[in-house]
Amino acid sequence: MLPLNLPPCKVKVIEKDKKHQIFDPVRKRYVALTPEEWVRQNFVSYLITEKGYPKELVANEIAIKLNGTSKRCDTIVYNSFLAPLVIVEYKAPNIPINQTVFDQIVRYNMVLKVKYLIVTNGLSHYCCQIHYDTLSYSFLQGIPEYSVLSEK
Repeated sequence: MLPLNLPPCKVKVIEKDKKHQIFDPVRKRYVALTPEEWVRQNFVSYLITEKGYPKELVANEIAIKLNGTSKRCDTIVYNSFLAPLVIVEYKAPNIPINQTVFDQIVRYNMVLKVKYLIVTNGLSHYCCQIHYDTLSYSFLQGIPEYSVLSEK
């Protein structure tokens, strides 16, 4: 798989039925190794090992209902009260991060109303904080530590 703009992480990859699978420690099972899944596993590892996000408060592939249709959030990070705090949207490294990607994550946030949105393709990472009191948002310099997110 392609090297990413993330610290190296240990992953378990197996071949099953002539297809590669990667172990997802959050879901506790092997899943198809796609370019997007490669980004997810590396980014979740980064959040947990480098940024202090508690593994037990991270969930992958969470179903939500949006305007009567089922959608899946790539990753949701919860606060200590189990309320959604962050939505993370992943794209394959060859997919540019553009307005369409932000529109997608904003639609998910219409349901979840989190404080932070993160979008990454493994090469570029963007995090914005939503300011509901002023109906605005601001992009952050990097991906914040969990302790910073959970205290605001």
